[in-house]
Amino acid sequence: MTRRRGYAVIGALLALVLAVSAAIYLTVAADDGTPRGALTDDRPHPGAPVAPASTGTWVGAWSASPVGGEPGTETTGLAGRSVRNVVHTSTGGTSARITLSNLYGHEPLTITHASIALSAGDGTPAADPDSMRRLTFNGATSAVVPAGEQIASDAVRLAVPHDSDVLVTTYSPTPSGPVTYHPHARQISYVAAGDATEDATGTPYTQQTPYWRYLTALDVLSNEADGTVVVFGDSITDGITSTTGANHRWPDLLAGRLRTAIDTGHQTPRYSVVNEGISGNQVLADGLGRPAENESGLGRFARDALSHPNVKVVVIDLGVNDVLRNPRLADPNKIITGLRTLVRDAHARGLKVIGATLMPFEGHRGWSPARETVRRQVNAEIRAGRVYDAAVDFDKALRDPYDPRRLRPDYDSGDHLHPSDLGFAQMAKIFDLSTLNGAGQAEL
Repeated sequence: MTRRRGYAVIGALLALVLAVSAAIYLTVAADDGTPRGALTDDRPHPGAPVAPASTGTWVGAWSASPVGGEPGTETTGLAGRSVRNVVHTSTGGTSARITLSNLYGHEPLTITHASIALSAGDGTPAADPDSMRRLTFNGATSAVVPAGEQIASDAVRLAVPHDSDVLVTTYSPTPSGPVTYHPHARQISYVAAGDATEDATGTPYTQQTPYWRYLTALDVLSNEADGTVVVFGDSITDGITSTTGANHRWPDLLAGRLRTAIDTGHQTPRYSVVNEGISGNQVLADGLGRPAENESGLGRFARDALSHPNVKVVVIDLGVNDVLRNPRLADPNKIITGLRTLVRDAHARGLKVIGATLMPFEGHRGWSPARETVRRQVNAEIRAGRVYDAAVDFDKALRDPYDPRRLRPDYDSGDHLHPSDLGFAQMAKIFDLSTLNGAGQAEL
C-alpha cells in the first residue's frame, strides 16, 4: 500500500467515526426522556426510580388543601378500589412528582400501586397510553403513609404540558379510613373496583366523584416557570360556584394571564400558580375534630402555603368567613392581626405577600349592617397598606356601583357571596401582574 493510499484509508476511517459519533449525539440530545410507547420491556423497569430528564426548576403545577375526613369512609376507607384524580396544570415540565396525604386518617394508609398519565381528553377517565408511568416512593412501588402525615413520590420523567389534565391514580388494598379529601373540587374524578391503576382505557372507572382524594400536590420540573405563586384563601379561591370541569376558578385564570403575558413579551415573572383555597376557611377559627377539619389559616399556612417548591409570592384572599361565620360580631382588629401574622411568617421566608380586599355580601343570609361595618374596617386597613406588601381591590372591582354593599349582578353567582364565572374572570383580569415582582419586606 502506498503512503498516499494509506492516508486516504485513515481519513475515511476518521470520517466514519465522526459521523457515527454525531449520530449518537443527535439521538441522545433529541430524546426528552419520554418513552415512545406504552409500558414495554425495552424501557426501564417501572419500579425503578428515574432521574429527571432535563434541567429546570421544580415548581407547583397544581395543588389542593386537605380539608377533612370523607364521611362514610371512617371504617374501610377505599380499600380494594382505584382512585383516579383528575387535576389541571398551570405550567408544564419534563418530570413530575406528587404528594399524597393521610392527614385525617386514623391508621396507616397503604398504597401498593400508583400511576400518573396525561388525560386522553376532557371529561373522561381514559389516559394517553404512551404517557402512562408507574410512580415509586423511595424507589419502591408501594408506600405506607402514617396517620396524620404525607409522602412525596420519586420524580418520574414525563412531558407534562401546561393547561392540561393529568390523571393521578392510587390503589389501596387494605382498610384505612377516613379518607383525606378535598370536597369542592369542581372537577369530576373517578373510582374503579380492583387495581386498575395502569388501565389506560378508562373502562373500569364506572364511578364518578366530585372530590379529590389523598392527592394534594403535583410538582413539575419546569423550563416554563422559575417559581410558584400560592393563592391562599376560602371558597372564593376554591372556586365553589365556578363551572365544574371548566377550570374557571380565578387562580386558574390568573395562571392563564401570566402565561399570555410571558408569551407576548411583557416583563412579567415566569411563575406557576397553585390554589390553596378551602371553602368555609377562616383566618382565626378551626373547624371541629382532632386534627381540626377546615383548619384555620393560621394553623395551615406553613403546610399549605409555604411548603411548595420555589415559592416566590403568596396571595391571600381570606377573612370574609371570620366576619360572616362568627356567632358574635367579629373583632376587625383580631382579623387584621391574624392576617399580619401570616404576612410575617411569609416574610421570614423572604416571600412577598399580596392581599385582597373582602368583597361585599349583602343579600346573603348572614349579612347585617354591623358585619358590613367590620368588613369595611378590615378593607380600610388593607387599602392603607398596613397589612400586605401590595393589595388587589376585589371589593372595588366586583361591587355593584349602585349599591356597594352588594356584588354587581352579573358578577354574582346568585348566592350574593360567591362570584359567577364572569366574576372570577374579572378578579383575574384586574390583578396587577407587576405586583408579583420583588421579594417581601422584612417588616411592615
